[in-house]
Amino acid sequence: MAEMFRRRRLGDMLVAESVVTEEQVEKGLEVKKESGKRLGEVLVELGYTTEEKICKALERQLGVEMVSLSNARVPSDIADKISGALLRKHMVIPFDYDEYSMDVLKLAMADPMDMDAIDDISMITGLQVEPYIATSRDIMLAIDRNYGNEEAQEAADAYAKERGDLMAEELQEDDSVSDSPIVILVKTMIEQAARLRASDIHVEALETRVRVRYRIDGSLYEQISYDISLMPAIIARLKIIGGMDISEKRKPQDGRITQVVDRVEYDIRVSMLPTVYGEKCVMRLAMKQALSRDKAQLGFDPDEMKVFDHILQNPNGIILVTGPTGSGKSTTLYTALSELNKEDVNIITVEDPVEANIDGINQVHVNAKAGLTFASALRSILRQDPDIIMIGEIRDGETAAIAVQAAITGHLVVSTLHTNSSAATISRLEDMGVESYLVADSVVGVIAQRLVKRLCPLCKKARQATEDEKNIMKVPLDEECTIYDPVGCSECNNIGYKGRIGVYEIMEVNKEMKGIIARNESTEALKEAALRNGMNTLRMAATKHVLNGITSYPEMVRISFDE
Repeated sequence: MAEMFRRRRLGDMLVAESVVTEEQVEKGLEVKKESGKRLGEVLVELGYTTEEKICKALERQLGVEMVSLSNARVPSDIADKISGALLRKHMVIPFDYDEYSMDVLKLAMADPMDMDAIDDISMITGLQVEPYIATSRDIMLAIDRNYGNEEAQEAADAYAKERGDLMAEELQEDDSVSDSPIVILVKTMIEQAARLRASDIHVEALETRVRVRYRIDGSLYEQISYDISLMPAIIARLKIIGGMDISEKRKPQDGRITQVVDRVEYDIRVSMLPTVYGEKCVMRLAMKQALSRDKAQLGFDPDEMKVFDHILQNPNGIILVTGPTGSGKSTTLYTALSELNKEDVNIITVEDPVEANIDGINQVHVNAKAGLTFASALRSILRQDPDIIMIGEIRDGETAAIAVQAAITGHLVVSTLHTNSSAATISRLEDMGVESYLVADSVVGVIAQRLVKRLCPLCKKARQATEDEKNIMKVPLDEECTIYDPVGCSECNNIGYKGRIGVYEIMEVNKEMKGIIARNESTEALKEAALRNGMNTLRMAATKHVLNGITSYPEMVRISFDE
């Protein structure tokens, strides 16, 4: 097998499988020579192909099986012999013994033709190695699962041993060394969070320990904890890379970090807050490309998609997206903007902060210190000949009034507001001081949204709904009704859920509803009119997901509690 592999070249095999062209391989080889990276890695970075396509091509060409590592556990006797650092260096992970012989070790490899890696693992373990193929992301995630916490703990212990009680201020000089234990610990923390799809990292000082928690799919999970003596060093390191003042410990501070994890660039917003036992740090992770996505990925059903498209076709008026923090409003707004982003329109946004850069759109970052507020920026924008204006959030009456005027004078305005339902959004604008007849004239559509956790498809468990559950979901009591509960497996990190999906309440404002708004009738009257015209409430939309086995009953109750 080794001889057969040595005679094959990756580029030739990928061309033979029509994964890339010969010209792309030549360009890849040039970049490889300069960067010293693997050819496969370079081809993916250049956007010519994906890791999955390369793996499938190698599987066919080499006859080496491709494996999923979601349940992979390194055999304990092997884990004692091999370090995570060596596995990362070669981008491999041993995941099992051969079923017929304990002398043969199964090894998942990003590059199954890497003979040095096979020889190294074989020599250390004293076993014969049988190569398999997996994506490098899968391998890194599996190494994290098997070694990550241990490595972070080792780095923490190494720091404690090396530094003793050294004060954090002294770190500024020498803690930029890339192999310093604290540098490794912080880097590992961010990499692990990114691979686990965490949206936030919480580093908090408790009385005797430092607790690190990740927010995954909306819920916080404790990942690891360290001795409290490490807190000053961790916070100092985060301040250094976040561009904050390391000596300021009494005031809140904000910073920004950019880090590349598995070839994906993350933009990380860092917030420091002084607490009783030390400063608490929260990092918000955002992939630079993640906010603007194809609208089909948002989770609209076909009827909702039709209404969403119809609202976006309005040449002027206000479209509002509402919901609490973390309900996916920004993603919906950016997706709508990407949809509207054509060569013949001028789109300008006012945001605090600008969350993602979109080509072809003029984005303004609010700066209160310089006197650039939402309201003052909007006044200037109206002199910039805009067709479409996006306001990050309508926070006050002045901004609301200018937005309404802009909509009435022929502009399309899209913005967000913090309210619980579509109908309540209208009364919020009126509470801000906008006359009801102006609201009726300007608002063309309101989308209230939440995110529910998706059940892990591999471990969710079916059961019959109880009478109470049927009542709440408006299912006839004499009908059979199967719903699913979360369980937890290695694929979903024993959480029972994996990923999230949007739940929407879309209210398109028609003539009847405009009349109700202009006459200043109640929110309830407006809601009834919307329901008559085909609107689904958040509870109705979430119930569909429960009955389809996408989410669980408690998730539906959580996002529609006030109904």
